[in-house]
Amino acid sequence: LLFQILGAVILGFGIWILADKTSFIAVLQMSSPSLKTAAYVLIGVGALTMLMGFLGCLGAVNEIRCLLGLYFTCLMVILITQVAAGLVIYFQKETLKEELSRIVGSLIENYDPWNNDDRNLQDAWDYVQTQISCCGWTGAKDWENNKILINQSMTLYPCSCSNSSKDIQAESRFCNLDVPVNGTATYADWPVHEQGCMDGVEKWLKDNLGVILGVCTGVAVIELLGMILSISLCKNIHSEDYTKVPKS
Repeated sequence: LLFQILGAVILGFGIWILADKTSFIAVLQMSSPSLKTAAYVLIGVGALTMLMGFLGCLGAVNEIRCLLGLYFTCLMVILITQVAAGLVIYFQKETLKEELSRIVGSLIENYDPWNNDDRNLQDAWDYVQTQISCCGWTGAKDWENNKILINQSMTLYPCSCSNSSKDIQAESRFCNLDVPVNGTATYADWPVHEQGCMDGVEKWLKDNLGVILGVCTGVAVIELLGMILSISLCKNIHSEDYTKVPKS
């Protein structure tokens, strides 16, 4: 039962990644095929874990060695895969960081309030900037690459970056700046947050690192216990000694 619950949690997490439309995960999921693939992998692992939990229970109750052996093997494969994925993420973190910068940089450069095709993606990024109180990926300067703002001589700025609650609640995605005398401006003239979202995301990860590691460790321990119990049960199941059966 415990492994079926664990499988349901993993399955639900994968579905949440695909379904979420209002967080940083949504920005990555809609921009990066690799994260979408990872979500499908999580859904598959969750479904497999639930199935293995059922087969493990069936094998233990009916003392079926082959089911317990299959249960042990699948758990071992899942555990090894999880450890390998963790190691890949750890050793490739700089590459992942560059990929994130590329994704967000492209989003900001092509951000267009009148483009309904990317509305969900842009809504998700506005939500991130509002919730984390940040602007751009490395800072507000990133928005100087936006095509629309360049055409407007930087006299507009993203409302979701604003440090004013009035601008954040505005229906428009771009807010008007009080135009200077020369009619041009820079990001330094905008009333926006100075912190880039990269720093905000990293801070969130650091603040929640203990919880993330705790959950991952708990899942690994549960899987390890399941492997130990399944192999112990398998060893304790004695094969029938058919030499003692009376001959007819």
